[in-house]
Amino acid sequence: FKAAGGEIHEGAGSRVHVVLNDEVATFHRPHPEKEACKGAVESAKRFLEQAGVKP
Repeated sequence: FKAAGGEIHEGAGSRVHVVLNDEVATFHRPHPEKEACKGAVESAKRFLEQAGVKP
């Protein structure tokens, strides 16, 4: 998200708030492992598309 110009704000617990091109989303850091599940990756992809980021 940072590479696309987004701002990242730490929330309560494992929450992470991302602001990118006036779009806001909340994600959860994966734990205890470091890999994100398929659903989290799809949510991140959808958020980037809504924010106008193209592959």
